[in-house]
Amino acid sequence: MKLNLKALENKAVWQEKGYALPQYDVSAVAENTKKAPQWIHFGAGNIFRAFLGGVQQRLLNAGKVNTGIVVFEGFDPEIIEKAYRPFDNLSVGVTLISTGSVKKEVLGSVVESLTIQDDARATEIFENPSLMMASFTITEKGYAPAFAQKDADGKPEDAKGLMGYLTKLVYKRYLKNAQPIALVSMDNCSHNGEKLENVVKMVANKWVENGHVEAGFIDYLNEKVSFPWSMIDKITPRPDQNVMKILDEDGFEDGGLIVTSKNTYTSAFVNAEEKEYLVIEDDFPNGKLPLDKAGVYYASRETVERVERMKVTTCLNPLHTCLAVFGCLLNFKTIWQEMNDDDLKALVNRIGYVEGMPVVTDPGIMKPETFLGEVLNDRLPNCFLPDTPQRIATDTSQKLSIRFGETIKEYLEKGMDIAVLKGIALVEAGWIRYLLGIDDNGNEMAISPDPRLAEMKQRLAGVTFGCNEGVEDKLLPILEDESIFGVSLVKAGLADKVIENFKKMNSGAGEVRKAIHEVVA
Repeated sequence: MKLNLKALENKAVWQEKGYALPQYDVSAVAENTKKAPQWIHFGAGNIFRAFLGGVQQRLLNAGKVNTGIVVFEGFDPEIIEKAYRPFDNLSVGVTLISTGSVKKEVLGSVVESLTIQDDARATEIFENPSLMMASFTITEKGYAPAFAQKDADGKPEDAKGLMGYLTKLVYKRYLKNAQPIALVSMDNCSHNGEKLENVVKMVANKWVENGHVEAGFIDYLNEKVSFPWSMIDKITPRPDQNVMKILDEDGFEDGGLIVTSKNTYTSAFVNAEEKEYLVIEDDFPNGKLPLDKAGVYYASRETVERVERMKVTTCLNPLHTCLAVFGCLLNFKTIWQEMNDDDLKALVNRIGYVEGMPVVTDPGIMKPETFLGEVLNDRLPNCFLPDTPQRIATDTSQKLSIRFGETIKEYLEKGMDIAVLKGIALVEAGWIRYLLGIDDNGNEMAISPDPRLAEMKQRLAGVTFGCNEGVEDKLLPILEDESIFGVSLVKAGLADKVIENFKKMNSGAGEVRKAIHEVVA
């Protein structure tokens, strides 16, 4: 079983092995897209193929649309060269069910793949009035103004960075017909549309200032280009060895791992969890695709913000961070294994239901209790998802203020009993205990990368495993740091509990486990 359009003609071979196939003419859709493209996406990674490619596949299968997606990869063109074009832009989507089963589907909704070498075609697409949306999954770093500064200082025709190059393409559209367009960040970061808007307008303003583009381009960006905000949620790990084995046993010949020179892990297949959420601000000046017919929510900006806040401050991200910190200290290899541990499962249930739910932000379009229940009962325990606590522990100093600080603020503002936050106080102490680089057995362990790691090590200098002498003097200034915790834990009234928890966990081997058990007993 080879993955290409010719091989798909033998439908019976695929269907006998349980693969769902496109219920439309892929070649005809490709031709329609070439003439009148409606959707171009930047970022050819796994979440794009598994989530957005799947959404468009459902619309095509239902006859709701007749064009596919054009994908553009700006960071790592080897993805296009090795994981798209050799397979006629087809992918095998493997859905990892929490019960241990899989669903397999050949995705044909991506019908064209481009890199910066295909500038003429990319320009042609942006000049076409039919284009409704350009979307992005390029990670939060992709919108950093610093990365676009060189292009902003240069000429549009010389732009090589993705944000500079995008701004050039939008300028081409302005010059050709000034048709409206929506530029939609779908990255998992707060206020993603604002980040995209800021960097595009920064580049454009610099070009106007330097006389490289018409001044009217700024009016066009302000009046005819929208930058909708969105919230996306779907766990899409690297291609998994267990999935490769399943596909190999089916006779699928193209399921090998591809590692690019930029260390991107990809393949002709993509594996992902079943649950997925995408909420997009309803702001599409050139018309919009019926994504809401395939499970996507169109909503107000306020609703997008509320959904994001629900997820990030209560129903998912705090639980992930809790499992990351204690998973490292207790030497777990995967998140799902932690969810089979009675103490850890009880701890994240407490943080979610007992501590977070009383102040959760209700977005209105989905119930927080339902979302949290899916996270705790289906998503985190999914044994097919090989996410590690060590990976999730990366950059924890940047996460605590949002993931726990917002809940603490809500308790303070509403005059609620701060003593209820036993689980959160344990996690805050657990993170400091984790920074010592000693696991609960008393052995050295690796600490994940963090931009404040060197600073924190210096602030904790002299604090050693098994010795709590002088700990208060070291910890109090840290616990007052609002840039870490979102609030001063001293003023909030949580510092004493955090210090007490730290001392317990630092008093000897096995004490981390005991401290967790005491909180959930």
